[in-house]
Parts: sequence; structure tokens; C-alpha cells
Amino acid sequence: MPFQKVQSERLSAGVVRQIELLILRGILRPGERLPGERDLAERMGVSRPSLRDALADLQARGLLVSRAGSGVYVADVLGSVFSDALTQLFASHDEALFDYVAFRRDLEGLAAERAAAEGSDTDLAVVDTLFRKMEAAHTKRDPSDEARLDAEFHLAIIEASHNVVMLHLMRAMFDLLRAGVFYNRQSMFKQRTTRDMLLDQHRAINEAVQARDPAAARAAVESHLDYVAKELHDLRRSEHHEAIARQRFEHARGL
Repeated sequence: MPFQKVQSERLSAGVVRQIELLILRGILRPGERLPGERDLAERMGVSRPSLRDALADLQARGLLVSRAGSGVYVADVLGSVFSDALTQLFASHDEALFDYVAFRRDLEGLAAERAAAEGSDTDLAVVDTLFRKMEAAHTKRDPSDEARLDAEFHLAIIEASHNVVMLHLMRAMFDLLRAGVFYNRQSMFKQRTTRDMLLDQHRAINEAVQARDPAAARAAVESHLDYVAKELHDLRRSEHHEAIARQRFEHARGL
């Protein structure tokens, strides 16, 4: 007969499943270092041999990577979402830029709607904490901290929507943005008036999410990204006009 005695699950399999879920849910992030072997085994209540078996399995499947003399890290699983060739295409055509903003508008509007309706109190506390940090960074002359917190604020809302597919896709998109593939994020924060407008828009998003008003949260995100699209369009047009003006200037100097 094909039936066998039911045995309890191997401890290593339980470790594998727990780490898988931490990666899937975005709690363990690409590049994050795991605790040392002894510490991790104690935290998870397993023997070190069971832990080693689990880590070997996860490494074999490309979810973890071991660095000699450094430790075990979560693999850059997001880096494989877009090929290098496609990333270069994104970077070289404005069409991709505006499609990117439109994509974010649709997905993040949905995420904000879901976060307002389904996010836990702790989820919403994280969103609010990041907005308060944005307010503090807004007073600084250098916009780099505010630009970084902008991305973290948006990702926190996506995390609060509790859709793991959306989370990993949008993290990959934000990684491209941080790398300057679509545009230089700090260019959006150069003018004081623009910085003030952006902060007000993020305040409206946060207030709607905290009020658990799904429709208002979605509308606030859509309004914000409509503004971003317009500002980028105006920036591109200004750069184009300036390039033509420089050509005319150089030609005039040579006459």
C-alpha cells in the first residue's frame, strides 16, 4: 500500500517556510543581512544543523546568498524583474517616463484605497511616522533626505495594502527610480514652491489614509501623481527650449 506513517515536519522545512514568508511579505528586504548562525538558531528554536540545511536550500533556490567572511544575505531578487536592455530603453525614452508615472498613479491609487480600508493600526502608524519625518526634512536646505523619505512614504502605503505582488513590483519600480533611470528625483525638490506643494500633497494622502477614507486616499494619490506628471512635462519642455536657445546663442556668437 502507498500509505506511510505521518511524520512531523522537519525543522529545516519550518525554517525555510518562515524565511520564505518574511521575504515574500517584504519584511526581509534584498541586501539585508540575516543574524549570525548561532543567534538565528536560538531565535527560531532549532539546532544549527537544521538551520544550515534550511539556509542551504534557500541559497540553492536563489533567495539567499552567502558572502565569505560576511554572512548570509537576502538575494537581490528585485534586480531580475527588469532586464538590463529594458532598463536602458526606459532610461533613453521620455515615453517610458510618462508611462511610469501613469502606472504609479493607477497602482498607488489602488494601494492607498486598500491601505485606508484594510491596513492595520500599526501599518497606518508607520505611514504617519514617515510623513512626520518628511515634514522635519522639509526644513532642510538640502532636499536629499526629503526625496528619500518621499519614496519610503509611498512604499509604506503599498506595504499597508497587504498585496505582496504589488509590493515587490513597486519596490522594483522604485529601485529604478532611485537609480535615476526615469528621472532625477531631487530635481522635483529644487524649487521651494514645488517642495511646498509636494509636502501638502503628501499631507493630504496621509490624512486620508489615517482617516480610513479609501476614496479620498485614492483621489489624493491620483492628484499628487497628476501634479508630478505635469511638473516633469514642464521640466522637459524647459530643458528642450534651453537647448535650442543655447544653439541660437552659439550661432549668434559666431556671426
